[in-house]
Amino acid sequence: MRFSPSRTLSALSSSPAAVLRALGLSAVLVVAAPSTSQAQALSCSSDSQQAPTVLLERFISADCAVCWSRADTPRPPRAGLALDWLVPGTQGDDAPLSAAATREALVRLQALQRPAPATDESWVTQAAPPGRLRLRVAQGPALGGYIGASIELRPASGIKRPFTTWLALVETIPAGVEGSPVERNLVRNLFQPRWGEAGASDRPQRQRFIESRPMNIPEGADPARLRVVGWVEDANGQIRVMAQSRCKPGG
Repeated sequence: MRFSPSRTLSALSSSPAAVLRALGLSAVLVVAAPSTSQAQALSCSSDSQQAPTVLLERFISADCAVCWSRADTPRPPRAGLALDWLVPGTQGDDAPLSAAATREALVRLQALQRPAPATDESWVTQAAPPGRLRLRVAQGPALGGYIGASIELRPASGIKRPFTTWLALVETIPAGVEGSPVERNLVRNLFQPRWGEAGASDRPQRQRFIESRPMNIPEGADPARLRVVGWVEDANGQIRVMAQSRCKPGG
């Protein structure tokens, strides 16, 4: 089942613990160090990809069906990355875009200190020079309704605490598909590693943070169009480094 403005997003049943453990292992083996024949056939990571320097976030209320297909939808600049967030609307499940609306969109709006839009709103953030900071994201194959994803930051000593890390599972929808005039990177799931919290027990000079985990694939998302996007914000909320995965034949 693919994204459709008329469908209502349904919660998936919990996967057995054994499946989650297997997926967690898959995330470590396939995402961090591909070794299976499937991983060899397709490698999906930010390796050899130019890091985006501008983040364009497009927020659309689930109540506003026309907002999805507007011809004047903002485009990202060169070296920029666009993310699309569908925000739960006042009509609940009856909203025309409720099928792909997520509470994660509200989490992001809260972080930006922005109210939920009545229609749509765009927000552009220029990343600061990353310096020595390097961010890597990667993903494994879809399995049992989940996809293994990983995010790695080094050197962690290059950013002042508390810092905030975001890892988004996005569905890349080409322009002209599903009624959109532009390419969309629709946020389907979100994970925030608790790396940079104030008072955390990690050593102050820790050189590397890495985490791999399974992320749920919501009903309606096309697994073939999924990838991951990550970014890290410093103590002032400034984006310091971004990364996005791209799939290509493995070696």
